[in-house]
Amino acid sequence: MAERPIFIPWTIEHRLVKEVSFDFKWNPGFAPVQKKKNITALHEAAAADGYSPLLEVSTKSEELLGQRLSAFSLKVTAQEFGEIPLECAFQGSKVFERGGPFTDLYTAEPRAAKKDPRIRTSGCLVEFRYNGVTFPLKPKTAFYDWLYITALSPHHKYLQCLEEYAGFTDIEFNPSKSVNCQARSCAMLAAMIKKDILQSSIQSPAAFITAVSPDSADQPHSSMDESNLFGC
Repeated sequence: MAERPIFIPWTIEHRLVKEVSFDFKWNPGFAPVQKKKNITALHEAAAADGYSPLLEVSTKSEELLGQRLSAFSLKVTAQEFGEIPLECAFQGSKVFERGGPFTDLYTAEPRAAKKDPRIRTSGCLVEFRYNGVTFPLKPKTAFYDWLYITALSPHHKYLQCLEEYAGFTDIEFNPSKSVNCQARSCAMLAAMIKKDILQSSIQSPAAFITAVSPDSADQPHSSMDESNLFGC
């Protein structure tokens, strides 16, 4: 058995995302067919509790939209580099005690950027630095959410499709091992649209941090620090 969350756009008071976890039978293995079995099992468990339809947001999604919304597929614009994969921007913007940002990762293949050894051997993560702006580690997930939401916000066709879903999942996300999740970011974007605060929230990094801080403080991920993932 395994337990994984689904992320639901939320519009009550200051909240943007509601996280609900479900137990389901886990199919071990790295083959794509095993990943898809786990997605189906999670979605069926959530549907039994009234949460349906759900969109898997990852390269493992059976829906083309979910694949397109993956952090490996979405692009952001980095100064002096042009359009780069969102995942590369996230990894290459990390600043550690003993190095970074490693902007050469901006032009790497996304999976290679995520597994670059410097990410694990440069000490504690202290901040993010991107396009001349420094992002703090708190509120948690703010930098990742900023990259994701600003990357997706110009794609109006995709934004319209988000309204069709009750929530979002990422089968690769394990809350006990990770902090940032593309499915959570997608749900946050959907909530911002419903609350009509998307454009005002992405006017600047400062405005975005102000908008997401109250929600972040109440999220389950608030018990974990990004820096903890690096043995700090």
